[in-house]
Amino acid sequence: MMSKEIYKLHPISAVINFVKGLKELIIPIGIIFLSRFLNRSEELNFWTDLLPILIIGVPVIFYLFSGIIKWWTFIYWFEEDELRVEYGLFIKKKRYIPFERIQSLNYKEGIFHQIFGLVQVMVETAGSTDGKPEVELTAVKKDEAKRIEVQMYKSKNQKSNLDYLGNAKEGEFISEPLSESIHKMSNKDLLILATTSNSIGVVLAGIAAVVGQFSEYIPYDLIFEELSLFVQFGVVIILFTIIVGLLLAWLLSIGLTFLSYYDFSVMKESDKVIVTRGLLEKKKVTIPLNRIQAIKIVENPLRQLFGFASVIIESAGGAAGEKEKKMTLFPLIKKKQLIPILNDLFPNFELEVDIVRPPKKAKTFFYRMDFIWLIPVIALCMYFYYPYGLLSMLLIIPVILLGIWRFKTAGLAIRNNQLMIVYRRISRITFLVEKKRIQVVMRKQSFFQKRKKLASIQATVMSGITGATAIASHLDEVETNTVLDWIEHKRLS
Repeated sequence: MMSKEIYKLHPISAVINFVKGLKELIIPIGIIFLSRFLNRSEELNFWTDLLPILIIGVPVIFYLFSGIIKWWTFIYWFEEDELRVEYGLFIKKKRYIPFERIQSLNYKEGIFHQIFGLVQVMVETAGSTDGKPEVELTAVKKDEAKRIEVQMYKSKNQKSNLDYLGNAKEGEFISEPLSESIHKMSNKDLLILATTSNSIGVVLAGIAAVVGQFSEYIPYDLIFEELSLFVQFGVVIILFTIIVGLLLAWLLSIGLTFLSYYDFSVMKESDKVIVTRGLLEKKKVTIPLNRIQAIKIVENPLRQLFGFASVIIESAGGAAGEKEKKMTLFPLIKKKQLIPILNDLFPNFELEVDIVRPPKKAKTFFYRMDFIWLIPVIALCMYFYYPYGLLSMLLIIPVILLGIWRFKTAGLAIRNNQLMIVYRRISRITFLVEKKRIQVVMRKQSFFQKRKKLASIQATVMSGITGATAIASHLDEVETNTVLDWIEHKRLS
């Protein structure tokens, strides 16, 4: 039994909920104010000036009152070894969560949280679906968040007769489990991460999306006229401008990377891994090791060249709101540092094993399917842009080279109870999974593969809604049958 002392959220949670709602209205509000600025006139027009503001005002007022009501009615307490929550004005909603079902407590500190010394607590259970936590405490004091963690540990210890938190009398503080630092990213690592990631492309795509929203108000005729005058200055000036633009996009991507991954650290605590990161919005995510379904080691070409990789884990839960239940465990790490760390975290995995690769007769299968989309593109370019369209035939070269690269990368290996699949799209991906975590193994064989005695093998683990999948393509059919026999022994046992 626990004392039924009622706790409430901090009043700032009303403001936080209100601001969350306003995020959905940023684009329409921006369009309204920009259109008003570009079409300034002395006379007010009801249909073009006042009506849009009134339409936007209704959801703004709704979000304001919704945030206040949620804060006013939201209470939680501890009773019968459960975290109990109640909220709602006209319709009361209650949730009773046994502490033994809680997989992890994840924390987030936005700007408002950091100003007032608060934290957002997200309670994850095995039943958390669609990336949403079972319960979300929008804003509580840090000692109140600690109280929830202490109550959870006390309840679990009493039921399992474990005492890794130490013996404590009722009302005394219980010490935390010992934590071990696994990895911490330096500012130099963050700079390399921003430079070798696709952040620049994301920035450029974001600029294009913003421009698309306001395309109605952009004077394209005037811009094209200025550009035609600008072109006359010569190729050097144009190249210089492009380089400056890319440099600014790179600097912006570095800033976004620092905001997202600042102070990135990984800690090991008992049977879970804790990842902390962020500057303006600090996040602390707990990942139970027993919920991890598979590991992906991802190396894009640039990182592979310099010996770097990133590690993504596929989890059945405890991913702090990640819709697909995947989480980046290491955004960037040297491969020579990675192997001993993963061996420590996941002793059941063997990373340095010999893989079975596709036979030479499978080489053409890795690029000839790309000609299905490539040939129509080349034909259209040659027809509409002749004779310059003939240059599109050069696309055949990189497609074939990429296919050969995929051929040299692909393969799989079985070692005891572990399946390793290596494949490449553009980045090289190493997929590691234990036999007991595999949900489905599928053997695929097309008509053309059958003629060459080839087949592909696909493994799927539970992660998110659709699961996480890896495929080893165009292997010798004997090797794919070996995988089926290996997984069949699991069912028999």
